[in-house]
Amino acid sequence: MGQPRLFSIIDKAIFDYRMIEPGDKILVGASGGKDSTALVEYFANRARRKDADFSFSAIHIETDFEACTMSPKLRQMLSQWNVDTINYFVDVENRVKEGFKMSCYWCSSQRRNELIHFALKHGYNKIALGHHLDDILETLLMNMLTKAQLSTMPPRLNYGKYSLSIIRPLCYADVETIKAHALQSGYISTTCTCMYQDNSGRKDARARLEALTRGDRRAKEKMFNALRNINPEYLP
Repeated sequence: MGQPRLFSIIDKAIFDYRMIEPGDKILVGASGGKDSTALVEYFANRARRKDADFSFSAIHIETDFEACTMSPKLRQMLSQWNVDTINYFVDVENRVKEGFKMSCYWCSSQRRNELIHFALKHGYNKIALGHHLDDILETLLMNMLTKAQLSTMPPRLNYGKYSLSIIRPLCYADVETIKAHALQSGYISTTCTCMYQDNSGRKDARARLEALTRGDRRAKEKMFNALRNINPEYLP
């Protein structure tokens, strides 16, 4: 019996963008949702291959909001995959500066900054995040329509000021493929539901992506590939 379809899709993305290289020490963000859980499961399986020449750790950034914590059952599942999850607490609310309000954006930016600082401090050279194909295309639409900018989350981002890369191994996987895999694997995932959550922009972009592609994976793949097939001669 072969490996799950999702893992084959991830394999191709990792090969195309050279996301895993010999000697890598990778920090995998584990939020508790289906996307990051699938990513952790993939790394756990890949680490058992005979040719595996990398190491990885999973990290869960905890905040002072109970609604954003990982469930004990999910922690148990990760433990069954022989994955030791690092718990790192960030006191997000008390960091808000005077005159500013607490928001979902502030929380996510603080968690992301701490993730980078933790990786640098402990010798990781790559951070793996669970953003998938739909996330990338939604971000593309959001940036086009709100910032008038043709940009999105790249599958691999190499920082210039320090030796660290962000990789997104799920970049070829659409959300429906991940959902099907999570259902088959019996994931017990959690989603942040704190009072400050505001995903209206993301929800609008999701609806626009659905209208453009009608949920067709092949249409989404064509949109993604268009970003790698730019003809500047026919652009303003």
